[in-house]
Amino acid sequence: MARFSIFPKNDRFFDLFEESARNFVTAAGLLKELMDRCEDVAEMVKQITALEHYGDTVTHLIMAELHGTFVTPIDREDIAQLAQRMDDVMDFIDAAAMRMMLYDITKPTERAKELADIVVRVTSETSKAIPRLRRRSELSHMREHCIEINRLENEADDVRRSALAELFRDKVELTEVIKWREIYEHMEDAVDRCEDIADILEGVMIKRA
Repeated sequence: MARFSIFPKNDRFFDLFEESARNFVTAAGLLKELMDRCEDVAEMVKQITALEHYGDTVTHLIMAELHGTFVTPIDREDIAQLAQRMDDVMDFIDAAAMRMMLYDITKPTERAKELADIVVRVTSETSKAIPRLRRRSELSHMREHCIEINRLENEADDVRRSALAELFRDKVELTEVIKWREIYEHMEDAVDRCEDIADILEGVMIKRA
C-alpha cells in the first residue's frame, strides 16, 4: 500500500508540473513537424498519443499526491486546476494529430502550420513559467510569461478566424471545411488551455505576494 506523508512535499508537486510541461512541449514539437512535413503520419501520431498517455500518468500522480498530502505548497484548488489544464493541453494536441490521420490529410494548409507554430511557442512559454512556482522570489517573474501567453492566444484567435474565412472564401468542399475546422479548433483549444494555466499562475502570484 502506498504511504503518503502529511507534510508538504514541495519538490514533488513542482517536479510533476514541470514534467507535464516538458511532455506537452515535446508533443507540440511533433505536431509542428507533422504539419510541416506530413510524412510518416501514423508513426508521428503514435508518438504523440504515447506522450498523451504518459501525460495522463503524470496527472494521476499529481492528484494522488494531492489526496495524500495534508499541507500543500500552494492552494489545493490551484494544484488540481493546474493539473487538469495541463492535461487538457496534451489532450488537444493529441486530438489535432489524431484527426490528421483519421481524415487522411496529405497536404496541411498554411494556416494549420501557423497554428502549430503558435502551439509550440505557447507551450514553450508555459513551460518557462511553471518552474517559477518553486520559489516565492520567482513568482513576480511569471508575469512576463503570462503576458506572452495571452498575446499568443490572441494571435491564435486571429489565425483561426482567418483560416475559417479562407475555407469559405475559397469555396472548399464542405467535407474539407468540416475536417479543417475541427483540426483548427483543437489546436486553438490547446492554446486556450495554456492561457487558462497563465490565469491560474497569476492567481497564485497574487495570493503569495
